[in-house]
Amino acid sequence: MTPEDKAFLTDLFDAAVAAADPVKALEGHLPDPPRGRTIVIGAGKGAAQLARAFEDLWQGPVEGIVVTRYGYAVPCRHLKVVEAAHPVPDASGAAATEEILSLLGDLTEDDLVVALITGGGSALLAAPPVGLTLEDEQALNKVLLASGAPIGAMNAIRKQASRVKGGRLALAAAPARVVSLVVSDVPGDDPAEVASGPTVPGPATRATALAAIRAHNIDLPENLQRYLEDAPEDAPAPDHPTLSANSVQVIASAAQSLEAAARLAESRGIAAHILSDAIEGEAREVARVHAALAREVKTRNRPFATPCLLLSGGETTVTLRQVGRGGRNSEFLLSFALAAEGMDGLAALAADTDGIDGSEDNAGAFADGHTAASIRAAGIDPAEALSANDAWTAFAACQGLFVPGPTGTNVNDFRAILIR
Repeated sequence: MTPEDKAFLTDLFDAAVAAADPVKALEGHLPDPPRGRTIVIGAGKGAAQLARAFEDLWQGPVEGIVVTRYGYAVPCRHLKVVEAAHPVPDASGAAATEEILSLLGDLTEDDLVVALITGGGSALLAAPPVGLTLEDEQALNKVLLASGAPIGAMNAIRKQASRVKGGRLALAAAPARVVSLVVSDVPGDDPAEVASGPTVPGPATRATALAAIRAHNIDLPENLQRYLEDAPEDAPAPDHPTLSANSVQVIASAAQSLEAAARLAESRGIAAHILSDAIEGEAREVARVHAALAREVKTRNRPFATPCLLLSGGETTVTLRQVGRGGRNSEFLLSFALAAEGMDGLAALAADTDGIDGSEDNAGAFADGHTAASIRAAGIDPAEALSANDAWTAFAACQGLFVPGPTGTNVNDFRAILIR
C-alpha cells in the first residue's frame, strides 16, 4: 500500500471520528435546567468525554458519575469518572453501578437525570439480579461474545439478567425525569440497543431472550439458563407508565460518520458509495462479500466506476474457534485480504471507531491485494491465522496494524475500500 493511500484512509477514519465528537454531538441537545438537582450518569467507551463536554456546555450546578473502559478516562471538574473492564465486567464496574443506583435512590420529580450512553456500556454497568453473582454476569458475557450471535440477540439476553439494563436504570431514577443522550454503535441506531438500553426500554422479553438462545445455539451455564426461564419479571416495556415523561435522543451515529467520510473523499475527487451503516454477520463472511464487490468494480467497472470508495459500518461478529489475538475488524480485513489477493489498485482499512478492536491496542488494520503475500513472507500462513482467530498476529507481522489509540467516541465499525 502506498503511503498516500494509507494517509487517505487514515484521514477518512479521522473524519468519521470527528463527526461523532462529544462537544459537537451534545450541542443543541441539552435539556432545560430543572427546578431541582441535575444528576449526570453515564456508561460507555466515550462516556468520560461526553461528561467533560457536558460540563463545558451546561449552565448551572451538576453532579454525578460515569463509568468508562480502562484507559479511556479524562478529567472532569464536577463529575466522577470511574474506569472498569470491557468487554467482560469486573468488580470496579459493579461498584460504580451500585454508586449510580445509590445516587438515583432519593430523587424527586423536580430533579433531572441526564444519561450519557455510548457503546460498551453494557459490560461497564454490571449489576446482577438477586439470584445471580458478578461471576455469573462475567460468564454470560464470555459465552455471548464467543457465540457469534448478532448484537440484538446478545442484548435481548443481557437485558433479562440485570438490575439496570433494559430500562431498569431509568426506573430506579423515578420520579425524576430522565433525558438519555445516546451515541449509537448499533446497526439501525435503536437507542434501546446501545449499551443494552439501561435508560431506554425496548420490546425484548424473557421469551425473546430464550428464543435467541435457541436460534443461535448458545450454551449457557445451567444456573443462568434456569434463571432466564424462571426470572420473576421482564424488563420494562417501552410504554411503562413510570417512564412516560422521559426522552431520548441519538446524538451521533455510524450514518453521520460515514457521511462525513464520504464528503471528505468527494472533496478529493473520489466518488464515495455508502453500502450500509447497519451491516451485521460473521466478520469473515461479510469480508468476502466486500471483496467480491471490490473485484467486480475493479475488473468490470460495475456497479460503480473507478476510482471510487466503498464505505460501510455496522457491527459484525466473530465466532471464536480458537483463542487468538485480534477483533472483528482485524478478522474482517484478514479475510478480505485473502479474498482480494492479487488485485492491484486496492487499499482498505477496517477499524473500530472507539480506537480499540478486540483484545489488543489496535483499532484495526490496513490491507491491499498484496497483504496476504506479505504475511506469508513474514512466516505466517494468513489462512491458518484466520482459522485461529489470530488476525492481530498476522497484521503485526506485515506492519499492517492501525493504532490510533482511544478516540473518545464509539459509532462502531468503519470500513473503507479504495479502488483505483
